[in-house]
Amino acid sequence: MEQGKQAAEKLAQNIPKRGSPIFALINGVVVTGALGYGLYSSMYDVKPGERAIVYNRFTGIKDQVIGEGLHVMLPWFERPVIFDVRTKAHQVSSLTGSRDLQMVNVNLRVLTRPDKDQLPWIYRRLGVNYSETVLPSIVNETAKQVMAQFNASQLITQREHVSRMIARNLKERALEFKIDVEDVSVTHLSFGREYTAAVEAKQVAQQDAERARFIVDKAIQEKKSTIIRAQGQAKAAELVGEAIKKNPAFTQLRRLDAAKEIAQVMSRSQNRVYLNSESLLLNLLHDSTTGQFK
Repeated sequence: MEQGKQAAEKLAQNIPKRGSPIFALINGVVVTGALGYGLYSSMYDVKPGERAIVYNRFTGIKDQVIGEGLHVMLPWFERPVIFDVRTKAHQVSSLTGSRDLQMVNVNLRVLTRPDKDQLPWIYRRLGVNYSETVLPSIVNETAKQVMAQFNASQLITQREHVSRMIARNLKERALEFKIDVEDVSVTHLSFGREYTAAVEAKQVAQQDAERARFIVDKAIQEKKSTIIRAQGQAKAAELVGEAIKKNPAFTQLRRLDAAKEIAQVMSRSQNRVYLNSESLLLNLLHDSTTGQFK
C-alpha cells in the first residue's frame, strides 16, 4: 500500500500545473481541435444538381429548400437531407391484358424528377427513395388502365398513341406524389405464345395470297402480251402481203435485207462454211417466176 501511495504522489507531481507552459500548450490544442470540429460539423455542401432540406431535432423538417453551395447549421441539433433533383430514367415492366383478353408484356422507360419546391412534403411521406416507393405501383396501374382499352393488334399499329395516353395519365397520377414525369416511351411490347403463333400464321397466309395473286397477274399479262404479239404479227403479214401486191419489187428488197444479215453473221463466224448460192441468197437478180436473170 505504501508503494502504491508513493507512485501516485510521483505521478501527480509529473502532471503539468495550470500555470505551466506545457499545460497552456495542451489546453490550446484541445480548444483548437474542439473549435475545428465544431466548425466542420456546422457546415455542409450542396452539390450541383442537388437540393437540401434541414431536419431539426426539436422542430422537425423545415419547409425551406436549400440550393447549391456551402451552408451553415447547428451541430448535433440539425442535419441536412440531400436530394438528387436531376432527371432520372427508370425501366418498369408490366404484365397486363388487352381488351381482347390477350396477355401483353410491356416495358416502359420513364423520365422523372422530384418537384423541387415540394421536397419537405416528399421526405415526410415517401423518404429519399421516393421513386422506388411510388413509381412501380403507379406505372403498373396506369399501363393496365390504358392497355385494357385496345385490342392486341391495335397495340402494335397504334403504339405511339398508346405511349402518349400512358404518358398523359401517368403525369396526372404522379402529380399527386409531387413527382414530375417528363417523358414516357414504350421500349418493348410482346404477347403470349399463342397470339404470336397466330400472327405469324396470318402473315404466312397473307404472303402466300400475295404470291398467288402475283402469279395470276403475271399469267394475265403474259396472255395479253401473246395476244398483242400475235395481232402484231398478223397485221405485219397483212401489210407485207399488201405491199407485195402493190409492188413486186418489195420482195427483192426483203431478200436484200436477209442476204445482208446472213453476210454479217458469216463474217463474224470463226468457222468456215461452204454453201451454195441458193443458201447464201447470192442469186438476188434471179427471177423465180421466169427462171431468168435480170
